Amino acid sequence: MPGVVSASAGYVGGVSGIGGGLRTVDAASAGVISGAQINSRPITRPGEVLEEVPGLIVTQHSGEGKANQFFLRGFNLDHGSDIAITVDGMPVNMRTNAHAQGYADINFLIPELVGAVEFHKGPYFVRDGDFASAGSVRIDYLDTVERNVALTSIGSFGYKRALTIASAPLGQGHLLVAGEAQTYDGPWAVPDRLGKLNGVVRYSQGTVTDGFALTGMAYWAKWNATNQIPERAVAEGLIGRFGTLDPSDGGNTGRFSLSGRWSRTDETGITRASAYLIRYQMNLWNNFTYFLNDPVNGDQFRQRDSRVLGGGEVSHVFQGALFGLPMENEIGVQTRTDDIRVGLSNTQNRLYRATVLDDRVLEASAAFYYENRLRWTDWLRTSVGFRADGYYADVRSDTPANSGKARDGIVNPKLGLVLGPWFDTELYVNYGGGFHSNDARGVTATVDPASPLFTIARSPFLVPSTGSEIGIRNRSIAGLETALALFQLDFASENLFQGDTGTTEPSRPTRRFGLEWTNRYAVTPWLRLEGDLTITNARFSDYDPVGNRVPEAPTTIASAGITFGEGLGWFGSMRLRYFGPRPLIEDNSVRSKPTALVNGRIGYNFENGLSLSLDVLNLTNAKADQITYFYTSRLPGEAAEGVADRHFHPVEPTAVRLTLAGRF
Repeated sequence: MPGVVSASAGYVGGVSGIGGGLRTVDAASAGVISGAQINSRPITRPGEVLEEVPGLIVTQHSGEGKANQFFLRGFNLDHGSDIAITVDGMPVNMRTNAHAQGYADINFLIPELVGAVEFHKGPYFVRDGDFASAGSVRIDYLDTVERNVALTSIGSFGYKRALTIASAPLGQGHLLVAGEAQTYDGPWAVPDRLGKLNGVVRYSQGTVTDGFALTGMAYWAKWNATNQIPERAVAEGLIGRFGTLDPSDGGNTGRFSLSGRWSRTDETGITRASAYLIRYQMNLWNNFTYFLNDPVNGDQFRQRDSRVLGGGEVSHVFQGALFGLPMENEIGVQTRTDDIRVGLSNTQNRLYRATVLDDRVLEASAAFYYENRLRWTDWLRTSVGFRADGYYADVRSDTPANSGKARDGIVNPKLGLVLGPWFDTELYVNYGGGFHSNDARGVTATVDPASPLFTIARSPFLVPSTGSEIGIRNRSIAGLETALALFQLDFASENLFQGDTGTTEPSRPTRRFGLEWTNRYAVTPWLRLEGDLTITNARFSDYDPVGNRVPEAPTTIASAGITFGEGLGWFGSMRLRYFGPRPLIEDNSVRSKPTALVNGRIGYNFENGLSLSLDVLNLTNAKADQITYFYTSRLPGEAAEGVADRHFHPVEPTAVRLTLAGRF
C-alpha cells in the first residue's frame, strides 16, 4: 500500500538486483514496474500483483494455496507452462511437476517487499530460456525499507493477515527481516481454511552493482479446495454456485530456500553471480470428473511432489567500443538441477486406495548465452545474440518400462533493432527463438502407468517456438508513455488442459498473432492513469477436422485504472480488468463468457506514520467466472459415459478488507 515501504523501484543506475542490467528497453512490450506501483493496487491474492504487467491475467480455479492460472498473448498458460517467473534470481516454475509442467506457485510472494518487476514478452532475450516463449517476469525484493512496517488486515469471508518488515544496519551492511501470517475461508460452502506462514531474512552490503546479498525464505501453507464445478449440478440444484462435489479436495505445500547474489564493477564492465538452493514439497487432492472413472469410490487422486533443486548464473558485461562506436558484449552461464520424487495415487476423502505411479527423476540443464549490443548512431541500436540450452534427465519409474534417460539441446538466435528517438518516438524490431521443456516422464515413458498393456507415444523433450515483433513507443506528451506492438509466435506443440486427468498434455502446432497497446499517463505527481488492450488470434496451424481453435485462448484482454495520492493525506485506486470470452473446444461451438471485474481502494496516510485503507474487491458484485472448462464428468445416477459440460469456478462476491499499517 502507498507509503508502507520504500518507494524505491529497487534498481540503481538502471540495474535491478540479480535480474541483470535493465538497459534501455529493447522491445515495445518490455518494461520495469516499481514496487510502489505494484503496491498501489487492491488485490485478492498475491499473484494478482503481476497483473500490473500489461495483458497478463492471473486467476485461480481451486483453493487459495494452489498455484495461480495465467493467461497472456492468447495463451492459456495453465500454472506457468510458457511464462517464466523468477524471484530474486530463483526460478518459480517447477519442471516435471506432479500437477503441471512449469507449475509456478507464487503464493509465497510478499508484495510489500517487491522492489521492482522486470517483464519481457516473447522469446527475444538471451537470459530467457525454458517456459519463456510467451514472456518472462523477474521479481526483485528490496534490500532495505526506509521505515519499519507493521500492518494488520481483516476482511470478508474470514480474511486475516499480519505482516512485519524491519531493517537495520548491521556491520558494514543491512539486515532485513519480514514475517507474514494469513488465514482465509472464502465464500465457499466448504471453507478454504487457508493457513499460511511466510518469512524472509536478508543480509546485504553495498549496491546491486557492487555488493552482495544473502537471503533465506520459508513458506508453508495448507488449504481446502473448491475446484471447478459442472453447470448442470448448479442448474439442477445439487449444489449452490459456491458449492463442491468433493469436500475433501485440498492441499498443502512448503518452500524453503537459501540464495545469494554478488556483483562487482571494474574498468571492463560488470560481473554478476547468483546461486540458490530450494527445498520444495506439495500435496494436492483433486477430483475433476467425480464418478466417471470409478462409479463406486469416485475419481479423487493425490499428486505428490517433493524435490531439492539448485542452480545459479554467472554473467559479465564487457563495456567498450568498436571503431569508436559504444558497444557492450554480455556472456553468461545458467545451470539448474532438480532431484525429484513425483507420485500419483487414487484416493477417497484423502485416504490412499492405490498407487498409479511413484517416480524419481534427476533433471539437469545448462545454458550459455552471448549478446552484442551496439549503438551505431544516435538513432540506431542493435542487439545480436544466441542462447544454447542442454538438458539431461534420468527417470527411475516404478513401472520399469517407463524408466530411461534422455538428452536434448537447442540453440536459438535473439535479435533486436531500435530506431530513434525521433520526436520522442522509438521503433523496435525483435526476433527470436524459444522453447519449453516437457515433463521428463513423458519423454521416457512407453506404456500407460494406469494400464501397462497400452503403449503411449513419447513426448519430445524440448519444444521450439519462434517469435517476432514490431513496435513503437512514444513519449511526446509530457507524462504519457504509449506503446503499440504487433507480434507473432509459432509453437511446434501446444500444451492443452485435459479435463479427464486434470493435467496438461502436448498437442498440435499453433500460430498466434496479435496487437498489444499499453498506456501509462502521469497526469500530475499525484494522479496516474493506465489502460491496456491485447487482441490475439490463436489457431492450430495444421489441419484437423475437429477444428482449428486453441481451447482457452483469449482473444481480448483489457484493463484500465486510476491511482491518486502523494505522501500524506488521501490515496486510492480503482481498476477494471476485462477477460474476454474463449473457445472451449476446437470447433468453437462452446465458448466461455467474458469476465469484467472492478476493484477499488481508498485510504489515508497520517502524519504520525499510521495509514488506514479500505479495499473493495469485485465492487460491482459481478456474477462471473474465474475460469471455465468444457469436458466430460459424471455425477451420481448419470450414464456410465458421463456428460460433456461446462465446468466453472466462480468469482468471489463483493468483499471488503480493512488494513491498518504503522511505519516507525
